[in-house]
Amino acid sequence: MSSPSCALVWFRDDLRLDDNPALKAAQASGRPLALAYVLDEESERLRPLGGAARWWLGRSLASLSAAIAAKGGRLILRRGRAGDIVPTLVEELNAAAVYWNRRYGAAEIAVDTALKSALADRGVAVESFGGSLLHEPWTVRTQAGDPFRVFTPFYRSAGRQAVRTPSRADDAWSFAGSARSDRLDDWALEPTAPDWAAGVRASWTPGERGARERLAAFLDDDLAGYATLRDRPDLGRTSRLSPHLRFGEISPHQVLAAVRHAADAGAASPADTEKLISELYWREFSYHLLFHFPDLAGTNVNRRFDAFEWQDDPALERAWRRGRTGYPIVDAGMRQLWQTGWMHNRVRMLAASFLIKHGLTDWRRGEAWFWDTLVDADPANNPASWQWVAGSGADAAPYFRIFNPVTQGETFDPDGAYVRRFVPELAGLPAGVIHKPWTAAPEMLRRAGVVLGETYPFPVLEHPAARERALARFARIRGD
Repeated sequence: MSSPSCALVWFRDDLRLDDNPALKAAQASGRPLALAYVLDEESERLRPLGGAARWWLGRSLASLSAAIAAKGGRLILRRGRAGDIVPTLVEELNAAAVYWNRRYGAAEIAVDTALKSALADRGVAVESFGGSLLHEPWTVRTQAGDPFRVFTPFYRSAGRQAVRTPSRADDAWSFAGSARSDRLDDWALEPTAPDWAAGVRASWTPGERGARERLAAFLDDDLAGYATLRDRPDLGRTSRLSPHLRFGEISPHQVLAAVRHAADAGAASPADTEKLISELYWREFSYHLLFHFPDLAGTNVNRRFDAFEWQDDPALERAWRRGRTGYPIVDAGMRQLWQTGWMHNRVRMLAASFLIKHGLTDWRRGEAWFWDTLVDADPANNPASWQWVAGSGADAAPYFRIFNPVTQGETFDPDGAYVRRFVPELAGLPAGVIHKPWTAAPEMLRRAGVVLGETYPFPVLEHPAARERALARFARIRGD
């Protein structure tokens, strides 16, 4: 048992040292620090991470461990039920207090509430903080005291509230004697047989340092023009901060402060700044929904959708997953997802809409696939966005908005560069037909090396007929 009593910091979705309120408070206590991460895949109703997120977690923990080692400490790794592991660590370390940043899923809240009570019974203080959101979900409500169900008034209300200034970790580090730690490699978070992560590894640098570098690159190269160019997957003018935010390698407070500083320095227009900030608040709104609608990934927020007649079409769903629907913009997105663990946000919307509205596939099946394959698979954003596209969410896209994948491709990938990158078998086609290769003349297809039905599929269904079928199906639950 270590002496003197220490302050135990339990890292969760906050894998950073700077602007970490729990860590900051533990340092301010004056006690030596013990820093731990618990891989909890056993507590009741916790949703296990998907494969891509597990890969990111492993790399992020390695980065955090190295950063702590550079300060003279060690990150303690344990695997098991947090309700068992944390009290065990408290006893082993003779911890006087435990510090953590809050989580907002129902299962996580249940774990934390039970732990706080159990530790208090043993005389151990627990302090929790808001480190992952700009505003705690219970602080943003309508005038009637209800949770918001529409984004715009939520954004307007939340935007009037103060936001704390991000902080730096203290320079003085004092560590308690370390307890036994698992080896990160033994957790097998990275794939081996098969190793599907080569493209993911080439695309990302997980960790706090990688997050800072990504933010700096975005501010230098992509914030100017963001409001209009972010919808162009061929240009790549997005922040790509989502996985760093999901694992808490950077806080939304740090992003917000940096963007406002860039705006004050004249590096971006008010429109660009406002659009980026609104995206941060869409993330906030998703967590607001998760907190107030705990089964966001499993239950329609709009319960009228419980009566919707979904269709089970394994062949269509398989074609969608593989990027073989015959609609190049959709296929490019699904292949980008498989290769890099990420998909451009505009194309996420198109891919989700295609599965739900063209394929009449239950949105939960698509959400589960994204949960397994996205490095930024987020317990709030992922289901909230799928429900938004389906029309079953709180602030949902109208059911009659059924995107035409051809015109969407022509609008947002006008030269076909995005398709050529991720659907290389179509690279030889000119821009005028690359989003509708079935309309190309036979000689044009021959010169491009495209054999429809062999090297690239015909569309799995026709847009006009699929649109009419979807409209009829949606109208049934709305009484139209």
